[in-house]
Amino acid sequence: MHPVVEILGSLAAVITTLGWLPQLLKIRREKKADDISLVAIGTIATGVLLWTFYGLFIGSWPVIMANAVTFLFIVAIVGMKLHYARAVQTGG
Repeated sequence: MHPVVEILGSLAAVITTLGWLPQLLKIRREKKADDISLVAIGTIATGVLLWTFYGLFIGSWPVIMANAVTFLFIVAIVGMKLHYARAVQTGG
């Protein structure tokens, strides 16, 4: 593949992956994630995981790494949502 195409894909991967970071940090800072839909984020996580597998099958490191990191960010968001929801329910 042409190097410009690889650079373009890598740049897109970095931008879309890092796009999750502000949400992750906001949830952590505010210690609440009431506005996060588990159905929506679960659907996105499934798609991202499938993109990761796709990247593995075609051997594209930008696709693999961007989606693997994005999946980890989403898992962290879901984990914090569940943790903070439980803390509110138990009063802690």
